[in-house]
Amino acid sequence: MSGEQVDILQLLPMTVWTDERIAREFNVTQMTDPKARPAVLTDDPGRFRGIATPSHIGAPNELIDMLPNLEIVSFFGVGYDSIDVPYAKSRGLIVTNTPNVLTECVADLGMTLVLACLRRLVEGDRHVRAGRWVSEGNLAFGRAPRGKTLGIVGLGRIGMALAQRAEAFGMKIAYNNRSQRSDVDYPYYADPAALAEAVDVMALTCPGGEATRHMIDARVLAALGPEGMLVNVARGSVVDEAALVAALQQGTIAGAGLDVFEAEPHVPEALFELENVILQPHQASATVETRTAMGDLAIDNLLAHFAGKPPLTPVT
Repeated sequence: MSGEQVDILQLLPMTVWTDERIAREFNVTQMTDPKARPAVLTDDPGRFRGIATPSHIGAPNELIDMLPNLEIVSFFGVGYDSIDVPYAKSRGLIVTNTPNVLTECVADLGMTLVLACLRRLVEGDRHVRAGRWVSEGNLAFGRAPRGKTLGIVGLGRIGMALAQRAEAFGMKIAYNNRSQRSDVDYPYYADPAALAEAVDVMALTCPGGEATRHMIDARVLAALGPEGMLVNVARGSVVDEAALVAALQQGTIAGAGLDVFEAEPHVPEALFELENVILQPHQASATVETRTAMGDLAIDNLLAHFAGKPPLTPVT
């Protein structure tokens, strides 16, 4: 059966070119509000055999239960913490995501945030724009990356790519992971707080989900210390956001570079007033090249499955 004959439920627009391609390949019903229940789910839910969804939306169990002939959920993104994978598997569903294709761009932004925090890049921009260079003089000094230690929480594909970039800037690497890796010589810390105490900058590149929820809490931030900085290109749920706001306000840590938040797109307003934090709109993978590759892989997973072939990147 060709893809054009298969009905797919798309749980939010993606990129223009991805939306155009998936509409060419399948019979697509696109939801513009994933929290609303379109009439089609009441009228003929049995026709949908696949779901295409951005990783921050996912596929809740109640939606899966409404689609009796569902076979596959294809994520546009590497994260899949927004779906109950064991439940999906119990229903016989295949779950796919888009790893690898976004590794380099996410690591690029992670390194950009490390450098921007250390060199006070965004503070400097605001200093000039507000006329404070004239009225107040030079900005306070930043810090060089050379000789500093970057602690990486989650030494997977993205974590390794970030480590390579940091080493090119003369940084040393240490890490926390679910288990110690045998293929690297970086110092390993089983406790995130112990890692925080040993490093100058802590960067988060680990998966989201319950296993890592609020892993970075007040205890870890206190261990990072008043000269330490936090960079998050993982998931907002990994950080206890209230504890982070307090740590930034009170000088418990020196600063932070954040691409992700707990209740995106809502960001704690307290962060807007702080000079020592850089805020980004979850754009680590947001380049034309990477988002194109992500969309193509999400669609190719669907095409492979409905052609009777194994999906290219199943979540195992």
